[in-house]
Amino acid sequence: MSLDLTHGSAPMPPVAVASGVAARRRKLLPALMLLGPVVVFFLAVFVIPVGLMVRYSFLQQLPDGTLSDTFTLANYIRLGAVDLYRNVVITTLRISLFTTIGAMLLAYPLAMVIARGPALIGRAITVLVIAPLLVNVVVRAYGWRIILGNGNSGVLNWALSYVGLGPVEILYTEWAVVIGSMQVFLPMMVLPLAAAIGRIDPAVEDAARTLGGSSLAVFRRVTLPLSVPGLGVGCTLVFSLTASSFILPALLGGSFTKMLGTLVEEQILTVFDWPFGAAIATAMVLIVMAINLVYMTLIERRFRSRATEAA
Repeated sequence: MSLDLTHGSAPMPPVAVASGVAARRRKLLPALMLLGPVVVFFLAVFVIPVGLMVRYSFLQQLPDGTLSDTFTLANYIRLGAVDLYRNVVITTLRISLFTTIGAMLLAYPLAMVIARGPALIGRAITVLVIAPLLVNVVVRAYGWRIILGNGNSGVLNWALSYVGLGPVEILYTEWAVVIGSMQVFLPMMVLPLAAAIGRIDPAVEDAARTLGGSSLAVFRRVTLPLSVPGLGVGCTLVFSLTASSFILPALLGGSFTKMLGTLVEEQILTVFDWPFGAAIATAMVLIVMAINLVYMTLIERRFRSRATEAA
């Protein structure tokens, strides 16, 4: 009795193939039904509005207020050619960078207490960090106006005069926007950091201390590199939210400290120049995304290498 091995295995019957396809369709249908509302919501709320914004940024507004049908780069050229707009871009990046650095310096001690401190104290710090999110950002901005008010009307200047120090002019400066932004966006840095530090095995830090490392050395060589994922998320959130905010710069910076968010608001709601406002918003998104990508790449490469060396 001989076997014919030249043609391989026998093909599946058509009935089996049809039943397999039907089974896959039955499994796919519930997934599509679950994803359908999310996809529709994402398209309606994000994709379509952003697509329209990008499209408007390549149009030109005519003297009668209508939009031209021809695509042009005039809005982007105007944004890069005018000194005023270039200074606004630089100011936005500078304030966002200082806010991110300040929030990072304040967030690490808080995140360490939340993740490594006593449970009761950790919960109390968490509540104190999250509680300001329940207050509207406009209310908090007006609160900072009262605290940082110039002259004798500000709480800070009143306290400085009480101890014999001269008044300081902080309101309507970049530092006022940085201080207000740090307070508003600090939870966005603390919570990811606390989650990342909480995932670090305490035995790793104890081993580093057993080998003679000081608390600063353990933090610099072990805790900091291993908390990079949380640090990256926090820095991305704080930098992006600061660069796109317009309420804090408008109330704390005034007309002396303009950022891209306030510039977009003025062009769309005051000047009614929708194409130029859309170009500014599109450029702001692209700049923030590019800086975040570069930052994430650099910080992950550096601290991952240090973590490997420490291990």
